[in-house]
Amino acid sequence: MAGMRGVDSKQSSMFCLMSPESRVPQDHPLRAIKKMCETVLKELSPTFDAMYSPDGRDSVPPERLLKATILMALYTIPSERQFCEQLNYNMLFRWFLDMDMIEPSFHHSTFSKNRQRLMAHDVAKLFFELAVEQARAADLMSRDHFTVDGTLIEAWASFKSLRRKDDQSEKRPPDDPGNPMVDFQGEKRSNETHESTTDPEARIARKGKGKEAKLAFAAHALMENRNGLLVDVRVTPAHGKAEREAALTMLDEALPGTGRVTLAGDKGFDTKDFVNGCRERNTTPHVAQNTSNHRSSAIDARTTRAAGYKISQRIRKRVEEIFGWFKTVGNFRKTRVKGRRRNEMAAYFVGAAYNLLRIARLLEAPT
Repeated sequence: MAGMRGVDSKQSSMFCLMSPESRVPQDHPLRAIKKMCETVLKELSPTFDAMYSPDGRDSVPPERLLKATILMALYTIPSERQFCEQLNYNMLFRWFLDMDMIEPSFHHSTFSKNRQRLMAHDVAKLFFELAVEQARAADLMSRDHFTVDGTLIEAWASFKSLRRKDDQSEKRPPDDPGNPMVDFQGEKRSNETHESTTDPEARIARKGKGKEAKLAFAAHALMENRNGLLVDVRVTPAHGKAEREAALTMLDEALPGTGRVTLAGDKGFDTKDFVNGCRERNTTPHVAQNTSNHRSSAIDARTTRAAGYKISQRIRKRVEEIFGWFKTVGNFRKTRVKGRRRNEMAAYFVGAAYNLLRIARLLEAPT
C-alpha cells in the first residue's frame, strides 16, 4: 500500500536543544582522528604556552587552528576563506573543533596572522612527529624497512613572473595588470639567470624528458614499508640532486641511531654518491637498477639477488599512493602559499592528516 504524501512545511522550530555531539554517528571515522589529534595537541600545550603572551586579548586557540588545518586536508577544502565560510553551517566541522552552535566562526585572516608564529616554534613539524609516534605506539610501523621518493609541487607563481636576475632597468607598467603580455621569444630561461618576482624560492623544473617545465618545489617522503605510513616529509628547492640529498637528510634526522635498515627507491637513486651515502649510514640501498643506455648500476648482484630486495621493489610503489593522496585529497598539487618554509609547514600538516587517517583505518580493521 502506498504511503501518504508528506507535507513540505515552511515553518521552522522556534527552539531546538541540540549539540553537534548528538548528530555525529558513533562509528564516524572522524571520531578516532579527533581523539588522536587531541592526544597530540595535549603534548603540544607547553609549546603553545610559550607562543603567546600571558596578557592581552584572547586569540583563537591554536588547537582549533591546527585541527582546522587537518580538516582542510581531509575534506579537500581549497582555501582558508572557504573553510571559515563552511564553519558557519557545517555541524561536523564545529563538533571536530569543539564549537557549539552559537559560537561565531573565526575570520580566515586568523590563519595568516598565526602562520609566522607557528613557523617560529616548528609547530607543524612537532605535530607531524607526534602523529608518527602515535603509529609507533600502536606498533604499526616497521623499524627496519623504508622507502624514499620525491615529486614536484607546482609553485604559486606563473612563468610570467620570471625576470632576469641582472635586469636593472626600470619596470614599465604592465599593459594588463591582471594578465600582462610577456614575450620570452628567443630568450633562454634557467635558474642561474632568472627568478620569479612572485616567489623567488621557486625553481624551474620538469619531472622528466618531454614534460612541461614549471615553477615548482620538490616534495620528499620517507615511508615505512609495513603499512605505508609516512616517517618524514620535506620540501626543498627543486634541482637535479634534490631527491637524493633530501633522502640522506631524512635518514640522518628521522632514523638516527637505528640498526641496519633497508631503503628502497626508484632508478633516480641509483648513483654512486647516494649508494655510498646509504652504506656509510648503515643502510642497505634497495634502489632500482638504472642500466639504460649501457649505464653501469651502482649496486650489484650481492644486493639484487636477495629476497628482501625483490620485496622492497614491490612495496616501494606504495609511496606513489601517498603522493597521489597529497595531490588529490590533500589538495597539495599546487601550493597555496609562497616560500619554501611555508610550503614545508603545509606539507607537514597534510602528511599528519594522511597518517592520522591511515592509522584510524588500520586500528579499526580486523586483525
